[in-house]
Amino acid sequence: MLPKERIARINELAKKAKAEGLTEAEAKEQSKLRSEYLQIFRSSMLGTLEGVKIIDPLGEDVTPEKLKKLKNSKKLH
Repeated sequence: MLPKERIARINELAKKAKAEGLTEAEAKEQSKLRSEYLQIFRSSMLGTLEGVKIIDPLGEDVTPEKLKKLKNSKKLH
C-alpha cells in the first residue's frame, strides 16, 4: 500500500493541476507518483485474483484456464 503522505501528495498535485497548472518538475513528480501507485495497485489486484475460484450454479469449477495456469505457476516457484 502506498503511504498516506504519497497519496495526499498525488491528490494535492491533481487539485493544483486543475486549478492553476503544474510546473514541469511537479508534472514529473505527479507522473512518477501515479506510476508507483498503479504498480502497487496492479500487484495487489493480481494477488486478489490469484485467490479467486469461480463456481457455476451446478457447483462446477469454471475458473478461466489462464487464471488456473497463473495459480499453478506461482505454486511452483
